[in-house]
Amino acid sequence: MTSFIDALHRLTAASALALLLAACSSTPNEPVAAGYYRVQKGDTLYRIAVNNGQSVNNLARWNNLKDTTAIEVGQVLRVKPPGTGAATSSTSKPAPAKPTATPTPAPAAAPKIALIWPAKGPELKNASTRNNGIDIGGDKGTPILAAAAGKVVYAGEGIRGYGKLLVIKHNQDYLTAYAHNDALLVQEGDQVSQGQKIATMGDSGADRVMLHFELRYKGKAVDPTDSLP
Repeated sequence: MTSFIDALHRLTAASALALLLAACSSTPNEPVAAGYYRVQKGDTLYRIAVNNGQSVNNLARWNNLKDTTAIEVGQVLRVKPPGTGAATSSTSKPAPAKPTATPTPAPAAAPKIALIWPAKGPELKNASTRNNGIDIGGDKGTPILAAAAGKVVYAGEGIRGYGKLLVIKHNQDYLTAYAHNDALLVQEGDQVSQGQKIATMGDSGADRVMLHFELRYKGKAVDPTDSLP
């Protein structure tokens, strides 16, 4: 199964402000002002939102996007709230002196997030596929619980292959996704607590009743069982 971010459709142009900003750049590799992002090949509005800790609705509002499936490569989008981030200076600066080579420190380990199991039932996938999420079996109507407290940033069935899907943002680093639900009991913008019933298990977009559960750290899928009890 492809990731729920990569499953969104390619986007085409719509924002007058973003198009104006894009037109001011002579090449797609030139730097953009702080608080903005230049759309790259393969990007989706959802991917950009997640990678910048924002919701799709916020990006659409800040960039006057009436259609969230409407951006294109090279377009410049505001990814921080208006009033944050200053334009990059066009004044040329002397190249800094080359620093003395120092050993590269090992990358810091991702901070852990404490999750609870989102549903009761057997795990249907083996460990080799856990970085793309896990599937939990059960009966139709089985309660689906929020694995951690957070804000619902997506609720709908517009992503092919995931049926009725919920995405919850827990902090600037982590979000979880819950797919193939029968009924969604919360909506975008709702704040939920850990253990709150947010949906019921179903088979929307699947060939059997199950919950497909994903954990993402800074937009990248990670093994959710590392954070489960």
